[in-house]
Amino acid sequence: MYLDKDIVEINRLLKEKKITPLDLVEEAFKRIEQNKELNAYITLNKEEARKEAKELENKEIDNLLFGLPIAIKDNIVTKGLKTTCASHMLENFVPIYNATVVEKIKEKHMIIIGKTNMDEFAMGSSSRTSYFGAPKNPWNKEKISGGSSGGSAVTVAAKDVLFALGTDTGGSIRQPASYCGIVGMKPTYGRVSRYGLIAFASSLDQIGPLTKNVYENALLLNAIVGKDPKDLTSATKDEEDFTRLIGKEIKGMKIAIPNYFMGEIVTQEIREKIKEVKNMLETKGAIIDYIEVKYLENAVNLYQIIAMGEASSNLARFDGIRYGYSIENPKDIQDLYYKTRQEGFGKEVKRRIMVGSYLLSGENAKVYYNKALSIRDDMKKELEKVFKKYDLIIGPTTTTTAYNLTDPMDDPLKSFMDDVLVISVNMAGLPGLNIPVGFGKEHMPIGMQIIGNQFEEAKIYQLASFIEKELNLDKDPRGDKNV
Repeated sequence: MYLDKDIVEINRLLKEKKITPLDLVEEAFKRIEQNKELNAYITLNKEEARKEAKELENKEIDNLLFGLPIAIKDNIVTKGLKTTCASHMLENFVPIYNATVVEKIKEKHMIIIGKTNMDEFAMGSSSRTSYFGAPKNPWNKEKISGGSSGGSAVTVAAKDVLFALGTDTGGSIRQPASYCGIVGMKPTYGRVSRYGLIAFASSLDQIGPLTKNVYENALLLNAIVGKDPKDLTSATKDEEDFTRLIGKEIKGMKIAIPNYFMGEIVTQEIREKIKEVKNMLETKGAIIDYIEVKYLENAVNLYQIIAMGEASSNLARFDGIRYGYSIENPKDIQDLYYKTRQEGFGKEVKRRIMVGSYLLSGENAKVYYNKALSIRDDMKKELEKVFKKYDLIIGPTTTTTAYNLTDPMDDPLKSFMDDVLVISVNMAGLPGLNIPVGFGKEHMPIGMQIIGNQFEEAKIYQLASFIEKELNLDKDPRGDKNV
């Protein structure tokens, strides 16, 4: 089973011609078929993936990602391959260009295996708003996978593929990574181009990698970062190797734990697991303090206002005229708009559009949206103060382990509260990573979040790799064995 091996070993086998990229592609499709009840994919790229794999057989292997299958969240556009955003509105949409991140992974000769399931237009925290049904957690198929990058987290956790791309607007990489027991990184805002990402909330959205381990996560981030003239929000930063601090000691590293992250909103078993990790890090020479950080308790309210407002604006383009779903024989233009959006969007998306439209209407924009931006700036400044004294922030990624797929969805606050610990990272544009740190009483994964200052992803990977090595928690949900 080639995809159970580490990336260096796979690369060696490819170079020695003992395996081919096609072998990896075929194994990935076989595993996806075996795991099809997990519902991780919306569209598979079988014909093109096999064609690309055969073409790579005679090319020089020039990087560790060469020939490896990768899954792409279905809100990142892929030329000639359906991109649905898990919505009836875009059920048959085939883009005519690639997102910048897609071009970058193709430059590394990675092979797109398919498009992963997600919350509709990335709106949700359990992937249950998908028009195509929810993906299921490979640790327990009765549990949610998290969201909105649920399918990407599921396919990596199930070991269909080593790599997947997700997007994170308010925790949507880190939270499903926590529920599924894998590594997920939300990079600094602007690190990765958003060109070709179908927008939810433009000031918050960020593409990032999901993998089984820290080293492979850093490698994939290496491949997708960089200034992009097609995205005016992309950051101008010198190239760097995000793996360079992996394996380094953490003695003397100063780490903060916000008291809010360890409050009663978090279950006791998760708080106890974080405390165990804290104690372990202290015995290895890290300096860890509990601290107060202002405005963290406001993160959910700020997110609701900013994200819904921006979503209502971004989704106005889906009107039934230019692309996507459109009703037949409308009475007039108003009827076309109304019925197309009524039938094309799901309940959660429509709710967020309606609330967002209200928030941006007339004086409300000043009362709500502009005020939220002001408080968001205050939150960012408070976190900047923390990083003047501390190297990193740690805490739980989620308040609970993954809950049942059958739990009710009629509480509009529930999906936001699932992300209450991760939203502040998006608000401040900071990098944040989930690292698995153990299991709860139902043997469901528990994740820990590591937050760094802007553009300090390498330092996050340093701590994450140390924790990964010490805890030795690389498990296989198919057999719960070390790999």
